[in-house]
Amino acid sequence: MLMSLSFSCCCRLRRSSLLSVRQLSSGSHSFNVGYSLGAFARLKSSRVRTSLMAALLLGLLLFAMQPPPLPSRPLAGGGPSAPPTDSPTDNGTTSHPNGTFQQLPQIIIIGVRKGGTRALIEMLSLHSEVVAAQNEVHFFDWESHFQKGLPWYLSQMPYAFPEQLTVEKTPAYFTCSRVPKRIHQMNPNIKLLLILRDPTERVLSDYTQVFYNRLQKHKRYQPIESVLVKDGEINLGYKALNRSLYYIHMQNWLHYFPLESIHVVDGDKLIKDPLLEMKKVEKFLKLEPQLNASNFYFNKTKGFYCLRDHGRERCLHDSKGRAHPHVAPAILQKLYQFFHQPNQKFFELVGRTFNWN
Repeated sequence: MLMSLSFSCCCRLRRSSLLSVRQLSSGSHSFNVGYSLGAFARLKSSRVRTSLMAALLLGLLLFAMQPPPLPSRPLAGGGPSAPPTDSPTDNGTTSHPNGTFQQLPQIIIIGVRKGGTRALIEMLSLHSEVVAAQNEVHFFDWESHFQKGLPWYLSQMPYAFPEQLTVEKTPAYFTCSRVPKRIHQMNPNIKLLLILRDPTERVLSDYTQVFYNRLQKHKRYQPIESVLVKDGEINLGYKALNRSLYYIHMQNWLHYFPLESIHVVDGDKLIKDPLLEMKKVEKFLKLEPQLNASNFYFNKTKGFYCLRDHGRERCLHDSKGRAHPHVAPAILQKLYQFFHQPNQKFFELVGRTFNWN
């Protein structure tokens, strides 16, 4: 619109000026030719200035109409947020002008699946000196992720202030044989958290999760008895059983890390008395004692503890704490017997016992 107005204005000026020149030249032979040429020059200069002004105004209008820039990736929750703007530095960090930065984790929750890892990371996030990755990263156990390298792993971490520690959790790490070596190569001094439950209870939780997932997707599922028992004996081909053979996996981790670098959280006690277990975690990580009884409250409807952070209350997802399917007592007894000796070996490895059946 501005350009059309400018063009119309210039055309009217040009026609009126040419008419004046013709009238002067016909009415007086003594018309000064130099004066006529000067008028044309001034007219041309005025027209150029008008066109430039219109173009400038159009450019400003288009610039003002541009949408604001969007961040290049979703901002991670649970800590300070900022869009990445710089490349990773040699010390494994990505900084931002506001003082926050992405860093490789100093703490990893390595497992175990259905052991209480989500509850643990949510409770740990209550501490002001800890910032947690929002999702399970699966960097060290999934080849497709591991091949992307540490810069990609770093990009998955939340932004933190200099005084904060970064933690990520991927429950599958504990039972994947190649993970301990890979984490050790990244940082041999890293702090590892391992949360475990009674092996039999963990197997039942494992089945329950798969059962509900298949149910929601309208897929067929096997009764729990058929996956636990085969030909009258414990089905050794059932993967969930292997995940509960803690001593086998712990031996692999102790090849690369000293026991002092691995803190085992009692998942059964975390459910019943979360504060007691979290005080032990604070001590292991050398964090300032902050968590207290006001951070936890028992939700009678859900049947487990929920969290309170600066007056804001939140509970774990509805998928947590689901009731297990009924299992015949004879099959439960077979499971208890099957895990008895492996449990004793695990107790010897870690130098402590747990109240497991």
